[in-house]
Amino acid sequence: MSVILTGKDLHIEDVVAVARHDEKVALHPDALARIATCRAFIEERIAAREIMYGVNTGIGEFSEIVLDDEQVKQFQRYLIYNHAAGIGEPAPREHVRAAMLLRANVHAHGRSGCRPEITQTLIEMLNRGVTPSVCVKGSVGACGDLAPMSQIALCMMGEGECFYGGEKMPTEKAFEKAGIPVPGLRARDGLATINGSNLLTGIGILTLHDAERWLKQADIAAAMTLEALKANMKPYDTRLHELRGFRGAVTSAANIRRVIEGSDLLTGKEKVKVQDAYSMRSTPQVHGAARDQLRWTREQLEIEANGVGDNPIFLPDDRVVLTGANFQGSPVSMPIDHMGGAVTMICVISERRLNRLTNPALSVGLPAFLTKGAGMFSGLMLSQYTADMQVVEQKILSTPAYHQSIPAAADQEDFVSMGMNSALKTRQIVDTANGVLGIELMAAAQALDFRGYTPGRGTQAAKAAVRRRVEFLDEDRPLYPDHNRMLEAVTRCEILAAVEAEIGELGTY
Repeated sequence: MSVILTGKDLHIEDVVAVARHDEKVALHPDALARIATCRAFIEERIAAREIMYGVNTGIGEFSEIVLDDEQVKQFQRYLIYNHAAGIGEPAPREHVRAAMLLRANVHAHGRSGCRPEITQTLIEMLNRGVTPSVCVKGSVGACGDLAPMSQIALCMMGEGECFYGGEKMPTEKAFEKAGIPVPGLRARDGLATINGSNLLTGIGILTLHDAERWLKQADIAAAMTLEALKANMKPYDTRLHELRGFRGAVTSAANIRRVIEGSDLLTGKEKVKVQDAYSMRSTPQVHGAARDQLRWTREQLEIEANGVGDNPIFLPDDRVVLTGANFQGSPVSMPIDHMGGAVTMICVISERRLNRLTNPALSVGLPAFLTKGAGMFSGLMLSQYTADMQVVEQKILSTPAYHQSIPAAADQEDFVSMGMNSALKTRQIVDTANGVLGIELMAAAQALDFRGYTPGRGTQAAKAAVRRRVEFLDEDRPLYPDHNRMLEAVTRCEILAAVEAEIGELGTY
């Protein structure tokens, strides 16, 4: 079933379906009519020689320079040429597809002033698998993602490069193979294609989708470790968290309790401490705080996905042209940055639980470093080193980018969001988090094999999923293959799938 663009009801899951899974896209007839109406309005204004920013004026520091009729015809082409100024390897296909979808949804409001052919070409490129080659770096996330979006706009002139059928080729050739006409750029078309924070928002949306599922797996890993460490489960009674009132903590506690349901720890068969360390008993509060943060990030990203991010903005019904800064990336760069910090925080507490599993002074009777042959063997000693290195990487990347502004364009653009930095480093944090969590899961499974009591149903399902990837460490062997297999398992949500197949879907928020 196609994703229908109206400008108002695009969800995170729709972006993922189109960007990753090639779901088809269609423009709602009402949206097409709005785009046509807006275009007629702007053409009237051009004919009347009304001065409009970025239509018959220069941009940025040159916004006070009025262009003559011949310059208006050529301006969009040169605008795209000089803004296609990125650097680096091509961005992942799914990131570029997400940006194209989000830009088309901006157009669907009928406030951008481009010709309908521009929006329809973006949609045809999505539906026929033509993806522009876009340098991953260059945007400061202020006047939108100008540099990368300009490489998409080059395609509207049949220029630049695209990926089609798994090959990189000149855009003209890709369009010809795919049967897509080249629309060209007329007045306003170029700026209407580039003037929004669409690429950084697309990256943020895809990263959020992954982080939400990763956080459920973090609950599962915590549950396994708690079982292995003979945790006192009173801190996971949802009534405790309902009394404080934070939604995320209630959900986290409920998830962990469900995974452990059926465990001997809940029956009183196993003796537990009166009170455990913070890394054990405060897990619901910590995981819950991350949940609450991700929920806000989701809200902000969906607002942006359905908003009019452009400049200027045309209001045909009111016969008004408004200039402003609706391209500014700060409303999404800040929540994206905080999402990265939240994921890092969960990895910090994951590593502390890993430490308790491997440290014989803290592990409630487990063998040192989870090996039967201490001295001859070192067990999972070095697994903690690997987790530590990754957590430090995440901490470094968690420094926010949203206040790292460097003024641009001769101080006309004297505050920028640096939102692309936010998006790229948060993507890296979440990718790294899969490895950190994989090591905790591996250690928890190893620890549970040393225990003689019955774990919960969800814990058993998670442990079985780990064992499909990694065998019990009976004697030392190179661990990097195990680490990489667990990294892949967490990335593919294999642990989550196994647990939810056994006990039902866990809560997201």
